[in-house]
Amino acid sequence: MSRAREISVSEDEDGMRLDRWVKAHAPELTHARLQKLLRTGQIRIGGGRAKANQRVQAGDLVRLPPEVTSAGGMVESDDGPQPARAKTSPKTSDDALVRDLLGRVLYRDDEILVIDKPSGLAVQGGSGLGRHLDGALDGLRFGTAERPRLVHRLDRDTSGVIALARTRKAAADLTRGFREKGIRKLYWAAVAGVPDHPAGTIGMALEKKSNAFGREKMAEGDADDEGQRAVSHYWVIETLGRRAAWLAMSPETGRTHQLRVHAARGLDCPILGDGKYGGRSAFPGGLNVSKRLHLHARRLVIPRPGAPMIDVSAPLPDHMQEAWNRFGFTITTDADQFP
Repeated sequence: MSRAREISVSEDEDGMRLDRWVKAHAPELTHARLQKLLRTGQIRIGGGRAKANQRVQAGDLVRLPPEVTSAGGMVESDDGPQPARAKTSPKTSDDALVRDLLGRVLYRDDEILVIDKPSGLAVQGGSGLGRHLDGALDGLRFGTAERPRLVHRLDRDTSGVIALARTRKAAADLTRGFREKGIRKLYWAAVAGVPDHPAGTIGMALEKKSNAFGREKMAEGDADDEGQRAVSHYWVIETLGRRAAWLAMSPETGRTHQLRVHAARGLDCPILGDGKYGGRSAFPGGLNVSKRLHLHARRLVIPRPGAPMIDVSAPLPDHMQEAWNRFGFTITTDADQFP
């Protein structure tokens, strides 16, 4: 006969909501059933009743009722009861994608993995997307039991550095770092035209709007609404006369398509290849460059108290390197500096 079991919360699980912790250990448990077990006191922490939104702490003993531990949520091993592996995103069938990503690793330690995401690869799946980074994460375990976790995003057509957390604690730390702006991001972009000022800050608020066909697009929002606040810093590195410019951009906030909208609407200099926000102006004649988006996440700086800082840069993708060569732009260490 199955018995209730008490499972110790690991250090890596410290701070998780109780309902999410239980789902990680018993993925087959439905949401409705989980809520009933919590409401009736059948799931307890340290012998006491617990709420769904309660945060577990490392070392807590969580009591799971027999029906959970016998329903596939736990498995037996030589070391006693262990959590069953949680369900993950569907694994990509494209092994070539995994091999490509393995060759794009820029940094790896026990907690953090940084890769150079190729242009054209979506970070997560969606309608009509068969290949995406999230679907390939099982191939980036490097021998660990856990698959890496996404903690921030890049647009599908934006290339460059993206950080992945290899533990739950690292995911919480990175999420906090992005939210509190301790992590710094530097982008390079080739734009049509040249900004009026060699450097500055764009503070255009952004909100998502839909057109008559239901297609969503970011547009200027209410400047007084803190939820729509969007701030980007930029500076011109080199120019091709008045026809094009190489910009370094550093977003202070992280709105969808923020740099693309700020370049096109805030500077009136759309990023080359960005027809969504620049229209025909994003494809000026005579430049003879790729029609792909010329936006690259160049550098990511992650401070870590008590551990060495991570400072990683990604090389330009081929289509942007070709544009740099054609325009005569020269990459120097100054181009990687924050203002």
